[in-house]
Amino acid sequence: MGSLSAWHWLIVLAAVLLLFGSAKLPKMARSLGQSARVLKAEARGLKDDEKAAAERDQDKLDSGKPSPQQVDDKQRDDPKS
Repeated sequence: MGSLSAWHWLIVLAAVLLLFGSAKLPKMARSLGQSARVLKAEARGLKDDEKAAAERDQDKLDSGKPSPQQVDDKQRDDPKS
């Protein structure tokens, strides 16, 4: 009772075809595929950005030089500079 047989799937497929029509289904599938590609590209871009930021932070720590933000803060705090 909990499992769908092949006949059930055939009826569902026929209902979807009648509801959306055979012309719209390829367009919908293409749109879904493009959306998935965009989502994957954005996720990959975020990962790359995070990795680049981590590498920059590590390079700053390794070099021992203050960041430009730290230099600006010191100049604001010290009016003689």
